[in-house]
Amino acid sequence: MFTSSQLPLPGFLGPCLPSAAEQPPSGPGWFHEIKLDGFRLLAHRTAGRVRLFTRNGLDWAERYPGIAAAVGKLGCQSCLLDGEVVLCGDDGIPVFNRLRYGRQVKGAALLCAFDLLELNGRDLRRAPIELRKATLAKLLRKAPAWLQLSEHIEEPRDIVFRHACKLGFEGIVSKRLGSPYISGRSRAWLKFKNPAAPAVKREAEEDWGRRRWR
Repeated sequence: MFTSSQLPLPGFLGPCLPSAAEQPPSGPGWFHEIKLDGFRLLAHRTAGRVRLFTRNGLDWAERYPGIAAAVGKLGCQSCLLDGEVVLCGDDGIPVFNRLRYGRQVKGAALLCAFDLLELNGRDLRRAPIELRKATLAKLLRKAPAWLQLSEHIEEPRDIVFRHACKLGFEGIVSKRLGSPYISGRSRAWLKFKNPAAPAVKREAEEDWGRRRWR
């Protein structure tokens, strides 16, 4: 039986990072989430203050005031959410370049939360992921529009991946049922990207540029 810790979490916590995989895992021991093309953020609310940490520990609360205000309005005393900030086009698909360069529309950015690491002083990192997701869903049930739940899908991996590719998403992330949250690269989270997605082309170009100027 899981027992959560009462120890306070640090101000900044390194995120769990999915490992690359050649194909999504199969079998009943996994669920799948749509991979969104945006900026990773961990939203930390404590003692009346909200901070939005990037994966490198920068606080972007002033950059996304709508998201910070929404986290501050949640029905809890404290929390730590993990998610992706996205800015969608008219078709509802995240457009990374709009997020990167579109300062005039930054108020439209959303935090799509997919994990909950702390709630009301309880450290949930050792809890199984399905319990963390269920608790997160309850927390966000009446959340302001700037906060959205990134729901998981329990359909077979091939169906989920084909669906993600058809709609133009970056790919999927598969997560092992029963797994805890561990900072750093994890084999309990596996990512599989849509080869036609803009993110894949952008990363290839950036990698080529780095190798060229070494």
